[in-house]
Amino acid sequence: MTKSDNEKLVPRPVPARGLSTKVLALTVIFVMLGEVLIFLPSIANFRIQWLKARVAQAEIAALAAEAAPNAIVDETLRTEILKGAGVTAVSLMRDNRKQLVLRGGDREMVEETFDLRGQFRVDTLPEALSALFRSGDRLIGITDDPPNMSGDLIEIALHERPLIDAMRKFGLNILMLSLVLSAIVAGMIYAALNRLLVRPMQKLSENMTAFAADPENAARIIAPSGREDELGVAEHGLRDMQSELQHLLQQKSRLAALGLAVSKVSHDLRNMLTSAQLISDRLTEVRDPNVQRFAPKLIGSLDRAINFLNQTLKYGQAQEPSPDRQMFALEPVVRDVLETFALAGLPRLELKLLVAPSVTVDADREQLTRILTNLVRNCVQAFDAASERKAPPRVEVRAWREGIVTAIEIADNGPGIPESVREKLFEAFQSAAKPGGTGLGLAISAELVQAHAGTITVKSTGPDGTVFLLTLPDQPLSMAEHMFQARG
Repeated sequence: MTKSDNEKLVPRPVPARGLSTKVLALTVIFVMLGEVLIFLPSIANFRIQWLKARVAQAEIAALAAEAAPNAIVDETLRTEILKGAGVTAVSLMRDNRKQLVLRGGDREMVEETFDLRGQFRVDTLPEALSALFRSGDRLIGITDDPPNMSGDLIEIALHERPLIDAMRKFGLNILMLSLVLSAIVAGMIYAALNRLLVRPMQKLSENMTAFAADPENAARIIAPSGREDELGVAEHGLRDMQSELQHLLQQKSRLAALGLAVSKVSHDLRNMLTSAQLISDRLTEVRDPNVQRFAPKLIGSLDRAINFLNQTLKYGQAQEPSPDRQMFALEPVVRDVLETFALAGLPRLELKLLVAPSVTVDADREQLTRILTNLVRNCVQAFDAASERKAPPRVEVRAWREGIVTAIEIADNGPGIPESVREKLFEAFQSAAKPGGTGLGLAISAELVQAHAGTITVKSTGPDGTVFLLTLPDQPLSMAEHMFQARG
């Protein structure tokens, strides 16, 4: 797949559905919702104040009529007074009696009465909304305390249409003001959110899109902006993840190239080893005791190398087969491994076999040989890497049984494992402490031990040496095998 194909697979945000559009829409909606919550009590309070103003005007009209000579007001003056107050009737109560009543010529009945005494109440909200959307006109009554304390109670009657018109005009003004405020506030909030959230998120999105198109390009790794909030943490996390992924991809590419090279080398090397095997077979005809002693070991090593190369060529990689486990004595296997390294000729190297003949192990003989060979080779290579040594180099192999588990300990008196490779000691191409090494030996050993359901750990390491501990449990017996052993 080409680079352009990768870029086509990455989804692009639709502008109308982008994060900026959503933030702007939500900002406007929330600001308008806030304005609505403010508008409801505002329109209810406007209605109450408008009615109280009519009550105050009606009280002044009543006091003016009361000041007339003999408190007698002709019909024309009474009509003018009531019209100026905007009411059709007004009455004052003193000492629980109606002492002054002004009423116009309209004899229409009051349809509903509202009491304005006391503080602002929530129940006035439905009354205000009902009046705001009413289409007709009706005569309503209002009861309140006289603002000028001219009596104990004042009652007025008035037509509701002027109140409805005033409320609608007030509501329209509030709506226009709300729209202006919403636009200003929404713009400010959007600008702030766009700068603090949307743009950084777009930067993250664009970087992830660019990195997905070419993940092996180091220039595509995000550079954190230095923020100390959650987005800053996300930037650092994305950078670390991209760096790790790029490292893994590069390693994968190197491993693929190495695998191809190994396949080619293995093919030629197999032919060379096959020729060496044919030549080594002739060594069995030599009567020299030393040749007779080591020739079988040489032939066995060549056979194992050829089988391993055949597996590599067959599977395209070093895929390990399942262990062919058997119970056998451990001491001969360890002896063969140590004698192989005794032939290496390392000066003053001491190889100590501390395994009792009675110790047995349930394992694949071939794979266990490879495990022990890799571990002992790791110890020997540690001596090669060490410079000046006072004590002779020494490798000891111990083994014992603990129930159904065989424990094997490989110890040396080398310089110890470097701190830089301890955490990735059993990872391929990560644990090579010796220049030119690959770190494959311990990785292969760990894989083989895991196939046996065992464990391999570094028991201790330091200037006095390193100790590897290998545990191999016996494979579980089936019910038929248990019954067979019981009868035996």
